[in-house]
Amino acid sequence: MNIFRFLERLQNFKLLPFFVVISMAIGIGIGEIYGISNFALTPPIDALASIIHGTYEFSLPNTLALGVVVGLFLMMYPAMTNIRFGDLGKAVRSPKHLAVVLFFNFAVAPFFMLLLANLFLTPGSDFHTGLVLYGLAPCIAMVIVFTFLSFGNNALAIILVALNSILQMLLIPVYAHWLLGEVNFDVWLVGESVLLYLGIPLVAGLLTRYFGVKRYGEEKFKKVKTLLDTLSIVGLLFTLIVMFALKGDLILESPGLILELAIPMTLFFWVMFVVVYLVGWKLGFNYQDAVAVGFNSTGRDFEIAIAIAITAFNPTVALATVVGPLIEVPVMLVLVWFARSTRAKLFSTPSSAFDGSAVRESAQSSAGPK
Repeated sequence: MNIFRFLERLQNFKLLPFFVVISMAIGIGIGEIYGISNFALTPPIDALASIIHGTYEFSLPNTLALGVVVGLFLMMYPAMTNIRFGDLGKAVRSPKHLAVVLFFNFAVAPFFMLLLANLFLTPGSDFHTGLVLYGLAPCIAMVIVFTFLSFGNNALAIILVALNSILQMLLIPVYAHWLLGEVNFDVWLVGESVLLYLGIPLVAGLLTRYFGVKRYGEEKFKKVKTLLDTLSIVGLLFTLIVMFALKGDLILESPGLILELAIPMTLFFWVMFVVVYLVGWKLGFNYQDAVAVGFNSTGRDFEIAIAIAITAFNPTVALATVVGPLIEVPVMLVLVWFARSTRAKLFSTPSSAFDGSAVRESAQSSAGPK
């Protein structure tokens, strides 16, 4: 099988669960062999800064931690190349969509996660603190990828993420004080994460599209986009390998710890997405917009949660936040399948996406064997 045929197979969504399971298994195997969870990890932003200053200590676990940054970029960058500057302007003029996301992200999600933490964990325990911390902030990166995989409105997702990013910087300290008591951390962690996980891929994607279309034209650039879309899947699978490698030995040694957090987290993601997705449907949103709103109201900012846990709490609280994305990513992929499988039943008329997702959907659906 040549490399191009393999890349086409990666774009076949029916085969994605197989590739996801294989990636998770590879990651767990690496973690078991090297016992990486026993090592203290350098947060990615601090690691990048130390590399620039020449003080970074290279090790397998620290290198794998940086792999999360690489994987997220590979996931985000192709989705960003679908965005046109004009699409962003149209997305800004969507007050109803913005209101739904802001309401569920800041008036519902933190308190719903607190309720689940109180129901399933002992209040005041480290895992309880970690779970509440995980629910504080909406995601600023991976929700764009899940929107992308669902053939959602990427331009709207970008605007929603940008708005969430700004509000996080103002509201995370407030919510942390309300729900967890006195918490001291550097608010600029949020700003740095926004730049690293959103800003750089967005600029790279917009520039790629601008110069690609200028040089090759829209039609020829679509062929390049097919390869770039596959790169997003590769980034997703690579990120899964890295994340599960970082805690692979822990998963095998203490599966009960994972299950303890998996139940409330899975309930959180399913309830949040289904409720917001159906709210969007009832409000008359088209499918692409309903998906974008749903994922932007559901995903949590695990990068920020991990950074705060490492700097302001003990290692057990940090452990709960690190385990979070191991649960979130597979669950969100199932929600991608749920959205795509319910589209025909809920949205009878074709939706008028303005971010090129309809074209990408047609290209993806024809890739690989059925």
